[in-house]
Amino acid sequence: MVKEFASYNYWAVILGGSNGLGLATAHKLAQHGMNICIVHRDARIELPRIEQEFAAIREMGVSLLTFNADALQSVKRTDILSSLQTAMGANGRVRTLVHSIARGNLKAMLKPEGAVLTNDDFHITLDSMAISLYDWTRALITQGLFAADARVLSFTSEGSSRAWAHYGAVAAAKAALEAITRNMALEFAPLGIRANCIQAGVTDTRSLQAIPGSEALITHTKQRNPFHRLTTPADVANAVYLLCKEEAAWINGAVIPVNGGEHIS
Repeated sequence: MVKEFASYNYWAVILGGSNGLGLATAHKLAQHGMNICIVHRDARIELPRIEQEFAAIREMGVSLLTFNADALQSVKRTDILSSLQTAMGANGRVRTLVHSIARGNLKAMLKPEGAVLTNDDFHITLDSMAISLYDWTRALITQGLFAADARVLSFTSEGSSRAWAHYGAVAAAKAALEAITRNMALEFAPLGIRANCIQAGVTDTRSLQAIPGSEALITHTKQRNPFHRLTTPADVANAVYLLCKEEAAWINGAVIPVNGGEHIS
């Protein structure tokens, strides 16, 4: 395994890095010599499994910082970045910010019984899954922690432009995430920052399983995908790795499908 990032003292900050796409990304980048800072929010019962994953990352010979904290709280963000700055030292820089926060509301807009989607549900989902990307990017810029050629990456879905039942709040957040990314790509380019979204195909993660009717979505996806399988977290992590390489420096402001061609059929 070529560890091309090791000699630069590069770091990746991964928001939501204890499961799914974020965790797979942490493993992939660590394999190639990038130090990792993971911010996650998990219950105590989940920690033994998560610590095993973190131990595997440390065994790759990179530095790993982890924070089980609410990434949306500005005070927590300030404390985390202060600790990161100390750990990186004078020569360390954040090459990559990866946004993988999946904290959205999946209520229906119309339901005979029970709770329906509210205005507050939209605000909470948008703040968690879209606006927080901007908040973290701005904080890293303000503290001067980004590398000269930094990459800001986030995960969107086909639901940003298609209607799925119970997905209204998340769909709005994904559309906002793409719009925020495009504007950051334009306005932060003078700072050397490249901002892109990865549109992951349907992936069997906890987030997918939380969507009502996910079993039917999985079956339909396997039928329509040219390779007749779901996207895996490793597929997406591989794309993140490619976008972190020097050769990807001219990719900016894009929404890149990583789905085996799922979107063309």
